[in-house]
Amino acid sequence: MPARIRLQRHGKKNQPFYHIVVADGRAPRDGKFIEKIGTYNPMTNPAQIAINLDRAVTWLKNGAQPSETARRILSYKGVLLKRHLQIGVEKGAISQEQADVKFNQWLQEKENKIANKRSSLENEARSNKKARLEAEQKANEAKAAAIAAKKSAAEAENATEETASEEAPAQE
Repeated sequence: MPARIRLQRHGKKNQPFYHIVVADGRAPRDGKFIEKIGTYNPMTNPAQIAINLDRAVTWLKNGAQPSETARRILSYKGVLLKRHLQIGVEKGAISQEQADVKFNQWLQEKENKIANKRSSLENEARSNKKARLEAEQKANEAKAAAIAAKKSAAEAENATEETASEEAPAQE
């Protein structure tokens, strides 16, 4: 069996944290592994992924097969693109400098997308908080108006009762 690049689960119940490892295909999921090449934290938005690109490319070059989830993570971080460009360099289709330029350009675009996503999430959270605060202020104003109306009605009722009680003894 070839080596597999897969996730090894850590963390508490309902709070997963994964190590990206290279392991023998016959080893259990959380069992013995050959090398740890990164980490994956799906609990944050966007997910935090830290991976050693060079080691991952080396393992892919040596024939390690990634699991489906590991393949998605490797693709997201550009490991599969880097391996693809390395194959082009080995075949002589492009030079190493061209491959590095293409990879760095792709990496810059990816970082910009991630930064935009983070900023949009922060803006959305800020606007949601502002909307909730405005709704709460409107509710508080409505409650204050209702209390003021009750107080004025009670005061008016008390005033009519006082005037009625003052007129009653005068008539006797």
